[in-house]
Amino acid sequence: MPTTEIYLDCNATTPVLPAARDAALQALGAQFGNPSSSHCTGLRARALVDDVRARASRLLGVGAGRLLLVSGATEGIQTAVLSALCALRERRGAGERVDGPLLVGATEHKAVPQSLAHWNAVLGLNLPIVEVPVDRNGRHDMAFLQAHIASAGLLCTMAANNETGVVSDIAGIESLLNAGASRALWLVDCVQALGKLDLDLQSTRIDYAPFSGHKLYAPKGIGMLYVRAGSPFTPLMVGGGQEGGQRSGTENMPGIAALGAVLQALEAGEGVVFRSHASLQQARLRLADALRAAFSGLVFNMPFETSLPTTLNFSVPGLSSKALLNLFDAAGMRISAGSACSAAKAEPSFVLRAMGLPDWQAEGAARLSIGALTDDAQIDEACARIARCGEALQCAAPAAQALGPAALAAPSPDRQDSTLTAASLPAFLHTHPNALLVDVREAFEHAASQDRLPWRAQTLCNVPLASLGQHLPAWLGESHRPLVFFCRSGGRSLQAVQALRARGHGQAWHLAGGLALAEMA
Repeated sequence: MPTTEIYLDCNATTPVLPAARDAALQALGAQFGNPSSSHCTGLRARALVDDVRARASRLLGVGAGRLLLVSGATEGIQTAVLSALCALRERRGAGERVDGPLLVGATEHKAVPQSLAHWNAVLGLNLPIVEVPVDRNGRHDMAFLQAHIASAGLLCTMAANNETGVVSDIAGIESLLNAGASRALWLVDCVQALGKLDLDLQSTRIDYAPFSGHKLYAPKGIGMLYVRAGSPFTPLMVGGGQEGGQRSGTENMPGIAALGAVLQALEAGEGVVFRSHASLQQARLRLADALRAAFSGLVFNMPFETSLPTTLNFSVPGLSSKALLNLFDAAGMRISAGSACSAAKAEPSFVLRAMGLPDWQAEGAARLSIGALTDDAQIDEACARIARCGEALQCAAPAAQALGPAALAAPSPDRQDSTLTAASLPAFLHTHPNALLVDVREAFEHAASQDRLPWRAQTLCNVPLASLGQHLPAWLGESHRPLVFFCRSGGRSLQAVQALRARGHGQAWHLAGGLALAEMA
């Protein structure tokens, strides 16, 4: 039974490079020293920190600028925004007129506009925050920028978008800044750029550039912030003196060591550890062809010519983002509906809406993103599973609407009395061999995962949640028979067991955490 998951959500996070994992373990073991200690163990730790910083500085073209090792991109963004706004406040305090807008791209990761709003209020600046529109291809409106850049205090853009992979025209934006003699400080979110775009930061007028390690095979909790030489800087964290007094807190040595291993792999060059740009482009084209063949009417929501070779954003007529994610998940493929930070909200993509795409595309968008370690065997298997998803969608009959929302919203019984876990389920099935396992996912999800279900020897049926009402009379008439409901994550199965228990069926159970935790177990 194939159980291997195909991970296609690398814009959200990546697995850890084996060499990075080994480096982290080494730092947790033999190299556990505190870089602030003056003895030999501390000096070795300091040497490691210095080596990683030097390697990163070479790769990013930092030159005379600063490179801080931070906890991740969010901290980097916060530090950059605070530094810029403190500088604007100082200008105002010195008698300079500072009332121009804080410009932020309409498709920026929410960490940026939310940081702007927070520090703008905390510092009492109360400057207008103005979105820079983007065109149909997701690129910034240069005419709008030209009209507003001269008076702006801060400009925030992305190197590449996390949802669509669209690469910003950084050179064009810089030309506008220079042509207008703008004094605006410039923050460029480089999270998706690391390892995907050639960067020489010292040759640009970018003031701040945050990076995140876990987007490129380092563990979570480590990142970097570039600050251009001469650009204003205000520490976000003080009190220990680390990072030359610029970022206090004992250094995350395992994370730094792991990041160093990733940077070393990048420094080795294309094709040594990581796939080349051209190879990634070919892999993306293969996946795109598989998607087109599997789903009738599918459209891609980003231009291939000006987007990262790792990202596909697509919509299928008649299918919601949630339906697509459930279908792919059932087939053992992990994709997303956009930004990982907002995935749980199940809202239409604000990025695609900003691009002016139709509502159905924004509401039904899914993102497939590969990484520089995604190999050809994984691409082959992904294409095969995409084909099976298309077949499952075509073969599955639509579920009849027989049990309305009001019925499913019956008073909730004690969850503990009706809950099974992945650990307790095998023993339960052993003692209840007549139990009926009921998959309450949609028919296409069930069809896509039939060869992956761990209980195929058990009596099992597929009854989508919307069709539950059709089966209630029979189940209630056989109330002694245990029913175990399951779905992808446990949400739909909980609704099903609530409906049965509320109607007096005392042998109804649901699998907490669904197939997601069952597969892990």
